[in-house]
Amino acid sequence: MAAARIRRAAALGALLLLGAGVLWTQKVHAQTQTRASNIYTCTDDKGSRRTSDRPIAECIDREQRVLNADGSIKQVVPPTLTAEERAEREVAERKMAEERAALNDAVRRDRNLKARFPNEAAHQRAREASLEVVRASLRTSQQRIIELEAERKPLAEEAEFYRGRAFPARLKQRMEANETSVAAQRDLIQTQEAELARINRMYDSELAHLRKLWNGARPGSISLVSAPAAQTDSR
Repeated sequence: MAAARIRRAAALGALLLLGAGVLWTQKVHAQTQTRASNIYTCTDDKGSRRTSDRPIAECIDREQRVLNADGSIKQVVPPTLTAEERAEREVAERKMAEERAALNDAVRRDRNLKARFPNEAAHQRAREASLEVVRASLRTSQQRIIELEAERKPLAEEAEFYRGRAFPARLKQRMEANETSVAAQRDLIQTQEAELARINRMYDSELAHLRKLWNGARPGSISLVSAPAAQTDSR
């Protein structure tokens, strides 16, 4: 009885070993078949054509084709880049992304510009509105100078009374304050006149850009140098 159990156990062990062996053989065969089904081919730096069932070390710096068993192309493996080459590619890709972003911004800006100014009359109205804000400030400064000069007249007449003598402190302070105010207004007028000139230059540049768009230029296609982007967006 015991001998029979031993024989059955031995037979079962043999079957288990045989099954494991079959599974292992099938796995190895599948891996071999997979490798065999991929055929790597390339031309090395000496012009020799190379073929292998795995990536070819001699062609690491160039494109390799992976062929199916029937010779058709399964995929193309790009060159393996060095660290320096990867850095160069990243710089190039970043530059391209920046250029695409700049182009998209130019297209958006040109479309907004055309929508805001469909014709030259609309643009001229906007110019006049911008100029009028500064002109109003300029008129205020000019009027203030007239008032200050009128205030100075009695001070000057009083100063004549003290010719050759020291002015009273009160008179001296009022004359100095008047002179300071006049100087400040004149500086402000210079700034306002410069601002008028800047606004006109900006609108002149913008008008030249718009005329190209009105004449059919594609948004974003005109040189960015001629496009007054910052000024237009700030208004």
